[in-house]
Amino acid sequence: MKRMFPYPLASAALFVLWLLLNQTLSPGHLLLGGVVALVGGHLFAALEPPKGRLRRLAPAFRLMALVAVDIVRSNIAVALIVLGFGRRDRKSGFVHIPLDLRQRYGLAILACIITSTPGTLWVSFDEASGKLTIHVLDLVEEGDWIRTIKGRYERLLLEICG
Repeated sequence: MKRMFPYPLASAALFVLWLLLNQTLSPGHLLLGGVVALVGGHLFAALEPPKGRLRRLAPAFRLMALVAVDIVRSNIAVALIVLGFGRRDRKSGFVHIPLDLRQRYGLAILACIITSTPGTLWVSFDEASGKLTIHVLDLVEEGDWIRTIKGRYERLLLEICG
C-alpha cells in the first residue's frame, strides 16, 4: 500500500482539492481526481522531502493564535493606510533580521506567516549568515520588526520544530 500511496495525506488532499475545485462528484471527475492524487503522491515522493517532526504541540496552537491576531491587526492597519487615514509620512523599507532558526520546515512556516500578513513580504533568506530580509509597507522602527519576528514567531518555531 505504501508503494501505491507513498504520501497518503498528500494524495487525499489532492483528491479533495480536485473535487472542490471542480464542484462535482461525477464519475469522470472522481476517476480523474484519483489519477491526479495518485500521480501527485508519486511526484511528491520523487522530491524526497526531509522528515519533519513536531516536537511540541502547545506552542503550535499559541503560534496559530498569534498569527491570526496579527493578520487581523495588519488587515486593519493596511486598510487604514489604503483609505488615507492616519499620518501621511509613511515610509516602506527593508528590514534585515538575524535568525537562529535553520530548520527548513520552520523557515517555510515563517515565510508563510510573514507573506500572509498584510503589509509584509518575505524577500530573501541567506543560509550562510542566517539573515532574513523582509519588506514592510509601514516601516516605523526597524528594531520593532526584529523583536516581533524573533520574539513572537521565531521563538515559538524553535520550540515547535527544534
